[in-house]
Amino acid sequence: MEAIKRKLSCIVCPMSCVGEVLLEDGKFAGVTGLTCQRGREYAQEEVTSPKRMLTTTVRVTGGELALLPVVSRTALPKNKIFASARCLSGVAVKAPVREGDVICANILGLGVDIIAARDVEAS
Repeated sequence: MEAIKRKLSCIVCPMSCVGEVLLEDGKFAGVTGLTCQRGREYAQEEVTSPKRMLTTTVRVTGGELALLPVVSRTALPKNKIFASARCLSGVAVKAPVREGDVICANILGLGVDIIAARDVEAS
């Protein structure tokens, strides 16, 4: 059985604890050094199925701006970030757009919506 220890800086709260995650045969086996339950949960997720927020832009037609900033409503699997960005590179929306509008529902079938991060008025 192969055991690996991996250092990890927690990003859940301002304390920024540094912990150590133990992996046995590639599976989560425990964590030390993180002071709260949220940090321990973050560490387990980070080594087993890491997720990240996606922020990018999509084109706008007929708007005061040419680009609309968008963000994922929740975190996406880290290994799907580039595929999601490629998918959005072909998206264009028509102004007006309101902050919070769904720009791409259920991107790549992942259950995560991409939403507008600001208003863009029609020109």
